[in-house]
Amino acid sequence: MNIDEEFDLIVIGSGPGGQKAAIQGANAGLKVALIEREHKVGGTCVHHGTIPSKTLREAALTITTLRRNADVFDFKLKDNMEVSTLMKRLDSVLGSYTDFMAEYIASQGISYFHGRAAIVDKNTISLTTLKGSSSFLSTKYIVIATGSKPRTPPDIDVDHENILDSDSILSMIYLPRSLTVVGGGVIASEYASIFSLLGVKVTMFDRTPRPLMFMEPECTEKFLNHFTTHGGEYIGETKYESIKWDSVSQVVTKLDNGTEISSDKMLVAQGRIANTETLGLENLGIELGRNGTIPVDENYQTSVKGVYAVGDVIGPPSLASVSMEQGRRAICHALGTNPGSKFELVPIGIYAVPELSSVGLSEEQAREIHGDNIIIGRASFDEVARGQIAGIKDGLLKLIVDSKTLKILGVHVVAEGATDLIHVGEMAILNNNDVRVFLENVMNFPTLGEAYRIAALNIVTKHAERSARKPESRIQNLLEQAELN
Repeated sequence: MNIDEEFDLIVIGSGPGGQKAAIQGANAGLKVALIEREHKVGGTCVHHGTIPSKTLREAALTITTLRRNADVFDFKLKDNMEVSTLMKRLDSVLGSYTDFMAEYIASQGISYFHGRAAIVDKNTISLTTLKGSSSFLSTKYIVIATGSKPRTPPDIDVDHENILDSDSILSMIYLPRSLTVVGGGVIASEYASIFSLLGVKVTMFDRTPRPLMFMEPECTEKFLNHFTTHGGEYIGETKYESIKWDSVSQVVTKLDNGTEISSDKMLVAQGRIANTETLGLENLGIELGRNGTIPVDENYQTSVKGVYAVGDVIGPPSLASVSMEQGRRAICHALGTNPGSKFELVPIGIYAVPELSSVGLSEEQAREIHGDNIIIGRASFDEVARGQIAGIKDGLLKLIVDSKTLKILGVHVVAEGATDLIHVGEMAILNNNDVRVFLENVMNFPTLGEAYRIAALNIVTKHAERSARKPESRIQNLLEQAELN
C-alpha cells in the first residue's frame, strides 16, 4: 500500500460537526483534509434536513399570516400547488450557503475531497472518487462526522414516491390532499404541523400518548392543541398492523385499535440510524452501539486513540449546534489544548408550528431533586403585548425556580420565536441568576421577552404568599405588630 498524500487530520463528513473540526484543526496549524461523499459541502443538515424543512416552514408561516389577515388579503392557495413553488427560495439559500462554506474551507487551507472514505487503520484512509479512482491518505488524527439517515422499519415499503421518509418527503411534486405521519418525535411533529398549516389533512399516530414525550407536558399540550385546531389529528397509544400502498392512489394504514387510515402520501419518521456501515470500523475493532452509533468518551474519542466521532453518528442529542461544539472540543483534546469550561446546558429547539424549546430541568426532574421546594411561574402569550400584535396568543413560557433561593432551574417555551427566547433563560441559568433579575432590569417593550417578566412576577408573588403562610413568618408579623403598638 503506497501513501499518496500525508495529513495531520482527516475529517470524514462535512456537516456542522465535520466543518467545525476541520476549521479548528486548520486554525491550529494542522494539515487538514475534509472528505464528503455528497456533491457539495454541508451534509444532511444542509441538503435534506434543517435548511429545506425550515424553508418550507417559513412558507407555511407566511401563508398563515395572510390567512389571519383575510380582511386585507384575498388569499387562497392554488389547486395542485407544487411543493417547489413553496420552496422557491431554497435553491438560492442552499447555493449561497454551500458556496460560502466551500470558499471558506478553501481559504483555511483545507484540502477538500469529493468521494467515499473507508478506514484502513487508525492512521490510513482509503479514498474512492465518483470516477472510481482510489488513493490512500495517511493521518495522525481522524474525526468521523458522517451523520445519520432515516431509519426504515423492515415491514414498511418506503418507495420514496407514495411512502416517504424525512429525506424524500420534500421531493413530492404536488401538495397532497392528505398525509399520514408515522411517529411522534421531532421530525414527525415538525412536518405534521407544517403540512397541516398548508391545508393538508394530516393524521399522525404513535405508540406514545402524546407527541414529543421528552418535552414539558404543558408545552406539548399547547402544541397538540394548535395542531388539532388547524385540522390535524393525533392518534396516540397505538401501533400499525399493516401499511400498504393500494397500487392506485392511496396509502392504507391499519392500526391495532381497529382504525383504518387512507391518505395520498405517508411520511415514515421512525428515528434515524448512524451512517457507519461502510466506514470499515471493524478494522479498528470499534463495536457499534444502538442504531449503529459510535461509542465515545467525554472528549469524543472512540476506543481507539486518535480516532474521534462527533454529531449524529454518536447519537443524541443530534443537534447541529451541539455537533459543532463537539467537533471543536474533539480537536482541542487531540492537541492537548483547553477547550474551555464544559458545556452543561444544551437548549433543545423544535421547529414545529408553534416552536418548542427548553433548557435546564423539567418540572418532573426538579421535583425529583428538590421535592416541593420549587415554584412554577407561567406567562401566557395572550398577556404579552407583542404576542397580541403578532397574533401569537396561544403560547406559554414556564419558569421553574428553587423556592429557597429563587435560582432558575429550568425554562420551557412554546410559541413562535421560542427557539430564540430560550437563550435568555439559558444565560440566566448559566449566570446563576435568581428570577428577580427579570424584574430588576429593563427589557424592551413591546417584545416577546416580556413573558419573562410576567412569569417572574408570577413566581415572586407565589413566593411572598408561601412565605406569609409559614409559622415563623406569622410569628414575626405578630412581633412586629406588637412593637408598633
